[in-house]
Amino acid sequence: MELADVSARAAGALRSARSLVITAGAGMGVDSGLPDFRGDQGFWKAYPPYERLGLTFVEAANPEHFDRDPAFGWGFYGHRLHLYRDTAPHPGFGLLLGWIERLGLEAFVVTSNVDGQFQKAGFPERSVLEIHGSIHHLQCGGDCYGIWECREEVPVDLETMRARRIPRCIRCHGVARPNILMFGDMGWLPDRTEQQRRRFEAFEQRAEDPLVVVEMGAGTAIPSIRFASENLGRRDGARVVRINPREPQIGAPHLSLPVGALEGLRAIDAALGPR
Repeated sequence: MELADVSARAAGALRSARSLVITAGAGMGVDSGLPDFRGDQGFWKAYPPYERLGLTFVEAANPEHFDRDPAFGWGFYGHRLHLYRDTAPHPGFGLLLGWIERLGLEAFVVTSNVDGQFQKAGFPERSVLEIHGSIHHLQCGGDCYGIWECREEVPVDLETMRARRIPRCIRCHGVARPNILMFGDMGWLPDRTEQQRRRFEAFEQRAEDPLVVVEMGAGTAIPSIRFASENLGRRDGARVVRINPREPQIGAPHLSLPVGALEGLRAIDAALGPR
């Protein structure tokens, strides 16, 4: 089926919808200029020093660094923190916000991204579930229990990828770490995400049918977002619109656009017609 035909069907589903869930993985940020960590080569292209060190994304995003060598652990996350702060969300975020207002939709965002781009684009904090946490919040790397907003500046030496300053716990002054679920992470504090999850569950209960799910940039390597979309798609009358340039497959009656997030959103927006 041609892109225009699928876009028209997606637009029709949106016109009939009463509720919208936006689900997004890492591919959502690519059109904003954020790096694609798909595979070791993608990670090393974004972070050449780690190729010289022979470290993969999984190895760089390891919570053990904050215990063994905090300057190294914060080298990776400090760079990402400022990258996300400096990045402007691409126009697709605005298209989604426009649909919500224009079509009178109740909406919620479910994302595996830790970059805070949805909030930065104008989505309400209370309508976002960040299943892996957020780089814009910190927690103690020790025994303190609590999560707080990150207001830190973390300068990084880009040759060595080591932080020149280490964020500290606001209570015990030990090493702080991002409130992000990392690989093999037994120390992540899920409280903030669980509060978001409870708000999403309340949304699910009150959301009126029909429901449309617009999924963007969610791959199969870590399929949490895809599973969330497909689970929502089992609801009576629901439609999932999967936008993914590499892994667009999804079974009927759901819809698939084999393009990037911004291109897919623009195609659907064009099919919706004049505002």
